[in-house]
Amino acid sequence: MRDLSRLLRPRSIAVLGSGWAANVVEQCRQMGFDGKVWPVHPKRSEIAGMPCYPSLADLPAPPDATFIGVNRHATLNVVAELSAMGGGGAICFASGWREAGEAGLQEQLVAQAGSMPILGPNCYGLINYLDGALLWPDQHGGRRVDRGVALISQSSNIVINLTMQARGLPVAYVACLGNAAQVGLAELAGALLADERVSALGLYIEGLADAPEFAALAEAAHAAGKGIVAIKAGKTEAARSAAASHTASLAGAGAASSAYLRQAGIAEVDSPSELLEALKILHLHGPGFGRRLCSLSCSGGEAGLVADLAAPFGLDFPPPSDEQRARLASVLGQLVTIANPLDYHTFIWGDGPRTTDVFTTMLSGYDAGMFIIDPPRPDRCDPSSFEPAIQAIIAAGRATGKPAFPVASLPENFDEARAISLMDQGIAPLMGLESALAALRAVQVNPGRAGWRPWPPVVRSRPPGLLPEDAAKAMLASAGIAVPRGVSAPGLSALQCLAAGLSPPLALKGLGFAHKTEAGAVRLGLSSVEGQDEMAGATGYLAEEMITGTLAELLIGTRRDPVYGATLTLGFGGVTAELLDDTVTLVLPVTGTEIEAGLRSLRLWPLLDGYRGRARADVAAVVQVALGLQAMLAGDAALEEVEINPLMVRASGAVAVDAVIWREEP
Repeated sequence: MRDLSRLLRPRSIAVLGSGWAANVVEQCRQMGFDGKVWPVHPKRSEIAGMPCYPSLADLPAPPDATFIGVNRHATLNVVAELSAMGGGGAICFASGWREAGEAGLQEQLVAQAGSMPILGPNCYGLINYLDGALLWPDQHGGRRVDRGVALISQSSNIVINLTMQARGLPVAYVACLGNAAQVGLAELAGALLADERVSALGLYIEGLADAPEFAALAEAAHAAGKGIVAIKAGKTEAARSAAASHTASLAGAGAASSAYLRQAGIAEVDSPSELLEALKILHLHGPGFGRRLCSLSCSGGEAGLVADLAAPFGLDFPPPSDEQRARLASVLGQLVTIANPLDYHTFIWGDGPRTTDVFTTMLSGYDAGMFIIDPPRPDRCDPSSFEPAIQAIIAAGRATGKPAFPVASLPENFDEARAISLMDQGIAPLMGLESALAALRAVQVNPGRAGWRPWPPVVRSRPPGLLPEDAAKAMLASAGIAVPRGVSAPGLSALQCLAAGLSPPLALKGLGFAHKTEAGAVRLGLSSVEGQDEMAGATGYLAEEMITGTLAELLIGTRRDPVYGATLTLGFGGVTAELLDDTVTLVLPVTGTEIEAGLRSLRLWPLLDGYRGRARADVAAVVQVALGLQAMLAGDAALEEVEINPLMVRASGAVAVDAVIWREEP
């Protein structure tokens, strides 16, 4: 790993360029940077009121960090000179590299940098709010802090918008990756998290080039008590209809990226608001967040709204204990129904000690508590009557040692001054009820399995081809996966003789199709194959004994992934797999326990688990089939995709009735 400390925490900053350079100088001045700022320009005597040096060679010393605000061709020479003179690192601001089809120029840049770290190119810059050091050519909304979260973004506009937040979140660093030609996400994130003043990491990710390295980083961050939360862009499945298999259709980029984040122990959110709220939680309370929540409000409407909005997130609001019920009833009286979410009414409104008693009693039995409270706007109203309730939230958090979250149903109902004050007291105000619920669910992510790393991607020299189903079934059988008894032949006449020894009912399939049903290449319930018509486009035929005693039809598929190595998709299958859309995707490698947990997460899991007196399906057999597919992919780099759909699951055993295998030919 390169040493990024001088670049991230510079004591001297060189700035090259004109207009952009002046902005960098001014931002350092406004933020109170007490190190050296050295503008460099061959023709100007000063920039932003500071004297210019005519060249890098004229600087008093090699700069710790340099903002290079010149064109791409001049950037190459600057980077080479900085590297040779011992510069600590640089921001390469100019565009027009790989993103513009100039991959060779970008490779030259990396070569010129050598061991000197560079961010970019096509990179907006870096802000260090801890030390007031900005290599940043634009406005931002941050402030100096002593401790806070780090933000890394692959979009400059997104991260600029995040700095404008008025939610009380202390931000320690802001960094853009640009094209990440040299320093990548894992390396930059690791360097920021290594600063003891950084409490958590927030990410806006458009692409991930170093999945195994980032999984290792996430594990180390969790061990250090620092959580990571991410927005992963580009998850829509524009190519679903063109996919060559059900697995490819159901387990594209969105499912794979979410699975990767989940298995690496990284919280995932969908919006900037959710990202900021989740970071506030992680900043004060770290990862490993408990799942048992309570909610308190002085309105039945708010209590009902919390329950309704929380349902899609799967948040857990278990009822209070008998001891809690008794204590709460003694304070609130007989007119208040003791429940969770709790509507404590307004009988105790304004009574600080009684409110504190109720809040503390309720919070004591849970991992964390939501306290719905929307103070009146201070410019037109008097919010003083809300102060006893706010102080009671603070007191309950301190008395129990549990996270206590004041939650405004609308984000604007906490002003920034109040939010900062609460954060300084160790209380994270959550702004916007939906964002708060999403953030609370996101931070409940489990830590990744110790040592888990996704497989590296496989690079193909030629496209894979589709194996005939009889060959695919033979591969499954050799891997120990049960398949129906069957025979195959190039033509129907030859098949008739071979199929005479099979026991009806029979299935007749045409070979050479990825989706046989859509091609009309499947005929079921036959007493024999005699008299059957040819199937247009078939390259051969397969006759099999049909499977009876089925309790469920599942889809199990493994496929290579260009970013995350390989994935496993589990779900309810058959010809309606996409219609059901009841699947879960995991990134390989996985254990049997993780496979079973994935099955249990399916909406239709009860159908496997004896729903309404049904026989229980042999889930252990399903797990073994999935492990068998994983072993096949691990042992044969030529395999691109293996799908079983359906896997007929019985009370004892599971049989692969249909198989699709794509494999690169030698």
